[in-house]
Amino acid sequence: MSTVPSSQSPEGPKGPKPRVAVVFGGRSSEHGVSVVTAASLLRAIDRTKYDVLPIGITADGRWALTADDPERMAITDRRMPSVEQVSDHEGTVVLPVDPASREVAYTEPGSVPKVLGEVDVVFPLLHGPYGEDGTLQGLLELSGVPYVGAGVLASAVGMDKEYMKRVFTSFGLPVGPYVVIRPREWEQDPSSARRKIIDFAGDHGWPLFVKPARAGSSMGISKVDDLGGLDEAIEEARRHDPKIIVESLLRGREIECGVLEFEDGPRASVPAEIPPVTAHAFYDFEAKYIDSAEGIVPAPLTEAETAEVQRLAMAAFDAASCEGLVRADFFLLDNGEFVINEINTMPGFTPISMYPRMWQESGVSYPELVDRLIQAALRRSTGLR
Repeated sequence: MSTVPSSQSPEGPKGPKPRVAVVFGGRSSEHGVSVVTAASLLRAIDRTKYDVLPIGITADGRWALTADDPERMAITDRRMPSVEQVSDHEGTVVLPVDPASREVAYTEPGSVPKVLGEVDVVFPLLHGPYGEDGTLQGLLELSGVPYVGAGVLASAVGMDKEYMKRVFTSFGLPVGPYVVIRPREWEQDPSSARRKIIDFAGDHGWPLFVKPARAGSSMGISKVDDLGGLDEAIEEARRHDPKIIVESLLRGREIECGVLEFEDGPRASVPAEIPPVTAHAFYDFEAKYIDSAEGIVPAPLTEAETAEVQRLAMAAFDAASCEGLVRADFFLLDNGEFVINEINTMPGFTPISMYPRMWQESGVSYPELVDRLIQAALRRSTGLR
């Protein structure tokens, strides 16, 4: 069994190094994606500058000490890894809900809790509900521990596709047509809910995309070409989230743009383009993570188009009150207009993911990107700001 990490932070040339708790895994369907992301960050983080404490959250929600071993976090035989693969401890990591103390403890059944020392900043690499949606951010706010990325409100808005679109619309940002089916609608009168979608298709045409309203990594999304596939698509989306959103097909190019917080404020990266994936019906989970479909960085856009998508990405960052980082996803329609699809407050973060690749092309290397995000979190206080 691996030893429990020391409660003392190693000394750097100017005293104790900041301790970064890298938190990953989680209870959502994106558990494996989060583990893969954590492996990349653990390889890249500057160990001469930071002390690292890896903490994995198991699929059932237990906070576990994990091995600092990225090689055990790889995709193997097209299977995603899990926190259980890299956790050699049976106990639980506990964060204090006390702003006066940042000491993390470790408990095992039948033994006295062991203090692991203070954590200076948390790098939450969780994707989806129970981590990227404001829940973890709320816990860290209560604990008084600074953390990388968006706060409670922006995280919640960024996870809920309906309210994200409502926020964007209120700030004058262009969004595509959509309709939402809430849990009570489907549970009390599925026929009326189905008719609502059919009427939407009558207005905007087939195909439709049926999605969980609060999930990411293309989990639970179905492309529906006609009425025959609708019920199956609804059930697949509801497997991930009882609230679903249905969107019309937007014909055009898929363009992405990153936003990163610098000392003097946020800046936009060069944009990227996701070309059509011929082996898949759309840019789904397997295309993104298993088959690693290649994006084009920088996107072949005119100067005016590049400036416009960067402007819209920055506007979306501000509209949702984001902090740290965002990947904003757009469609460039056949008529030359941009429509924002969504933002990701904790986007895929491996070196081959689109967000780091866009910043690499913008002059910020992957290790520098990690460092900038940690430094931005250390400069920021918790609480109202």
